[in-house]
Amino acid sequence: MRVIVSFDLFSAMTDSRSGASALFGEIARERGWDVDGETVYDAWDGHNKALQREARPPTTFHDVSREALARCHRDLGLDEDLVDADLERLEASVADWPLWPDIEAGVRAVAALPSTRVGLLSNVDDALARRTRAHALVDPDLVLSSQRLGAFKPSPQIYAAAVRAAAPDRLVHVAASGRDVRGALEAGIAVVRLVRPGHAVDAAGPRPPLEIEDAADLPAVLDGL
Repeated sequence: MRVIVSFDLFSAMTDSRSGASALFGEIARERGWDVDGETVYDAWDGHNKALQREARPPTTFHDVSREALARCHRDLGLDEDLVDADLERLEASVADWPLWPDIEAGVRAVAALPSTRVGLLSNVDDALARRTRAHALVDPDLVLSSQRLGAFKPSPQIYAAAVRAAAPDRLVHVAASGRDVRGALEAGIAVVRLVRPGHAVDAAGPRPPLEIEDAADLPAVLDGL
């Protein structure tokens, strides 16, 4: 049986907080906002994750991000009439968001394993996924996006749809965020937790049996599976 190894895009592969905070910091300086980029990112990201829990098709990741940014601007007293312009810049900046230092070599090593293909499992629209640096490292036919699968993490529907999309191959998911680890484990998917700064296991959920701190360790862990 072949194995499809899916990676979470914006936690396991990409340092999204650094990338987006840099863009928000740039906008803050231009506008004279009395907040830094990290504060704006954290407010936007918090709303984004909360909205993803409620989102259903035909809602897109773009729609969710737009509403999250509107709420972020409202909370922080920023320019609400410039939400669309700021979202356009944020989405364009995704091309510059850095990969975690261990990802490129680690993913290439996984892709070189026999009978193994590498993809993404992410709450994104396809067009946004194609802008990321991570996209070049995976099989473009295995971009398992919320747009393609018709659901958002951490809904059980997205994980069930990912398993169906991978069939007849076996799916193994590499995740970092607590909600992604829990969602995949509760859906019965084999999970390797890749430890990343700012992410912790959901204390109310199952404990991942496999945890690593460097993507270079993935081939050995996957071979053990």
